Amino acid sequence: MTELEIKSLTKLYYAIGEVAEMFHVNTSLIRFWEKEFGFEPSKKNAKGNRLYTVKDIQNFNKIYHLVKEEGFTLEGAKKALKSAKTVPTGTNLGDVISKLEDIKSKLINLKAKG
Repeated sequence: MTELEIKSLTKLYYAIGEVAEMFHVNTSLIRFWEKEFGFEPSKKNAKGNRLYTVKDIQNFNKIYHLVKEEGFTLEGAKKALKSAKTVPTGTNLGDVISKLEDIKSKLINLKAKG
């Protein structure tokens, strides 16, 4: 799933079957990744069915990219996600740097006022 496809998601919550279909995998793999990578579904309905947000889907996209496209082992993917060395697909590094610089300047201003 590309960044463009993720941006086209319009619903607040997606069922596990919908998420599995997005990545062309079985629902059991989504549950397995959820357990292995420590992701909890954002919400469960009254029946206990898992419901995922766009952010959850972005997390699965990172895992899918590392494991299925880059060929990482599960342990390797966990380490890559924890080390934050991986930049999500479609992320503009310049935008990230710009946001971080903005946060830095705001923190400096707060420190100067305090």
